[in-house]
Amino acid sequence: MIHPGLVSITFRKLSPAEIVALVRKAGLRGIEWGGDIHVPHGDIARAREVAAMTQEAGLHVAAYGSYYRAGWSETNGLPFKQVLDSALELGAPTIRVWPGNKGSADVGESGRWEVIEDLRRIAGLAAQVGVTISTEFHGGTLTDTNESANQLLVEVDHPNLFTYWQPHNGEETAECVAGLRAVASRVSNVHVFHWWPTSADRHPLAEGAARWAEFLRELKALSGERFAMLEFVKGDDPDMFLRDAATLAEWLR
Repeated sequence: MIHPGLVSITFRKLSPAEIVALVRKAGLRGIEWGGDIHVPHGDIARAREVAAMTQEAGLHVAAYGSYYRAGWSETNGLPFKQVLDSALELGAPTIRVWPGNKGSADVGESGRWEVIEDLRRIAGLAAQVGVTISTEFHGGTLTDTNESANQLLVEVDHPNLFTYWQPHNGEETAECVAGLRAVASRVSNVHVFHWWPTSADRHPLAEGAARWAEFLRELKALSGERFAMLEFVKGDDPDMFLRDAATLAEWLR
């Protein structure tokens, strides 16, 4: 089952209360709360407040969208304990982390293994308290290509490590589908948008219907439950979000 949701950083200028109200208006079911603005890492009081606000609105905390970068953050000012403590207070079932701070072509073997070992470490720590770890599927990290993303899951080889999925910018539909199939057994959540051909070219989600029909066909065949969450909209416009949310809900029906 796939549930519709929103990534809170879509609207960094809005307060958590405004985001909750917007998600309710859109008829979506969950929110991935971002760790940079809305639920800052280590701010336990804010995490508690946002958790209560989300639950009282009848919504789910889909994930904690952290900005922890495996192999880098622990020694550069962001201890994973802060991230984990916030996720627990928020009631997040999974923590989204970034697999490194460089693309796969720019990281040597030793740098890649630093990321792998840190992912293994934090996956183990999170497992002890019933939270999973999910890697972002994104450029500028070790999931910037389909091959590297799949290889990373094999290399870390930890049962508590999963991955998000989203189409890589500029990647043709068939290649996206091949990448999705390669990691399908470990996909937790999905970020949904229609950018083409670059991230600067945002379009209404409805214009991506042909591509997303292919993606959702694959995702709906998977077992378990996950969220498909809108991430950014054309013009950062709440009205555009409401239209995209209606499109997403229709696709999932």
